[in-house]
Amino acid sequence: MLWRPWDNLSQRNQLTATDPITPTVGRQWTPPPPLNSGRAMKYLEQLCAIGSRTTGTAGMLKQQELLKQHFESLGGTVVFQSFQHRHPLTGQPVEIKNLIVQWHPDRKERVLLCSHYDTRPFPDRDPKNRRGLFVGANDGASSTAALMELGHAIRDLDIPIGVDFVFFDAEELVFVEQNGEYFIGSTYFAQQYVEEAPPYRYRAGILLDMIGDKDLQLYYDEASFKYAPQLAREVWDIAKGMGLKEFTPRVVHSIRDDHLPLNEIARIPTIDIIDFDYPTAASRTRSYWHTTADTPDKCSGDSITKVVAVVLEWLKRQK
Repeated sequence: MLWRPWDNLSQRNQLTATDPITPTVGRQWTPPPPLNSGRAMKYLEQLCAIGSRTTGTAGMLKQQELLKQHFESLGGTVVFQSFQHRHPLTGQPVEIKNLIVQWHPDRKERVLLCSHYDTRPFPDRDPKNRRGLFVGANDGASSTAALMELGHAIRDLDIPIGVDFVFFDAEELVFVEQNGEYFIGSTYFAQQYVEEAPPYRYRAGILLDMIGDKDLQLYYDEASFKYAPQLAREVWDIAKGMGLKEFTPRVVHSIRDDHLPLNEIARIPTIDIIDFDYPTAASRTRSYWHTTADTPDKCSGDSITKVVAVVLEWLKRQK
């Protein structure tokens, strides 16, 4: 679930700086090797071609098989963290499966890079068809594609720490807003980290969500700046040094997302890189969020690789 506490733009502007938003569409971008914008976009399209990837469905199973094959081919170690949870509609057990990709699993000092990879069951904010097909191009596929692309750079990365990619299941297993739960997979992951402490520790985490928008605008979210301000500043400073004006260092939204259990339960300082204005801050009446319009044509491989390039540079600075 992503929560916007301000219902109108004028109210929001009272709480934020008045810096102009820099347009990003059309800017030339060449990602650093081995990153490739076209390949990242193809990953997003490949995921969306599956269709719905809701928890416990055939689409989710197909996605899991695709991701396992992808990361193993790049040298990652893939494991599933599985558990049972009550389905919000039927009341029957449904299997939740977080997918974890470990790079250098023997290392005791690690960082966590994560995304949710389930799609909301229905486009319940669609103005015309609230029971249509929701493929979640930006909301689910973009951050998953980002980690697929980042996988090409991880194996040969010369850093002394381990890296885990975690794809959270059941981020929004919500069929009816008043009858569903959020962050099921990330909450379980955080609880297990505390209750069955592994022989390693996460020094920090970065959550990616909705980072494929063609008109990319990335701000601090309130929870990230509350729990991990130093990490947030570090990441946005890296983007500034790379000349990426899509990253604006000011708090705009208060967002409930998978970074909350990581911070509040697991005590892993984690930030959320997310563009919640989809497509723009001034276009709330035509938001693509949770609608049938959240499709690949609204997304950009350049946007995805800009975020990946910043995360990659942050990884390179880990000592």
